Amino acid sequence: MRNALHKETTVKAGGRVEVTDPELADGTTVDVFVLPRDRDVRRRSALDILREATGHRLFKTAEEADEYLREERAAWER
Repeated sequence: MRNALHKETTVKAGGRVEVTDPELADGTTVDVFVLPRDRDVRRRSALDILREATGHRLFKTAEEADEYLREERAAWER
């Protein structure tokens, strides 16, 4: 038997959830995790989340970061 089983199902009347799989033997004890899906949550990229983050951001563009690094490296050589 597999270590884990992933099934998608719909909650039925009275909050009932059914899981059916031929590899589940009658009388077998199982653990069941129910993770409701929130269909209203829109997926956002990591960049979108970072853009919305509060706080100080040192560089607004890659060019600004590159310029800062060039200046730092030049300071090391002095």
